[in-house]
Amino acid sequence: MTIRHLPTVREFMDKYVDTLSPDTDIMEAVDFLLQKRITGAPVTDGKGKLVGIVTEFDCLKLLCLGGANHQAPKGTVKDFMTSAVQTIPPAMDIYYAAGLFMNVHFRRFPVVDNGRLVGVITRFDILRAVQRGLAEIQPERPPEFTPAGGVA
Repeated sequence: MTIRHLPTVREFMDKYVDTLSPDTDIMEAVDFLLQKRITGAPVTDGKGKLVGIVTEFDCLKLLCLGGANHQAPKGTVKDFMTSAVQTIPPAMDIYYAAGLFMNVHFRRFPVVDNGRLVGVITRFDILRAVQRGLAEIQPERPPEFTPAGGVA
């Protein structure tokens, strides 16, 4: 039996990640997410250590805090971010990561190695990886024959 290579998170993660600082004004963070057309961003300290994540859900909650007065909330990313962030290592098997996505319904996981943010992997990245893996194990299709007896 041949053991084939299992793809890892490292192979499919986005290594170029837009991050926010905990000290960024929260309304600037909302503008940042909208401008980048992303649904969330990791929050890192000055040394690349992951300290939280701010998502569109966090921002939607805070924008609703203004209520009927429609006042923009005051504060920094640190005040509104999720600090207890579930992360995954870059060496994780992509199929195991797929199972995590199915269990927790997150859109993304920060990828952390030795306490430092090294990337982000999304559901889309996982879908691409699994699709590629399935394509590699599909048996080659036999040739189709035309009614005239030739090969299509």
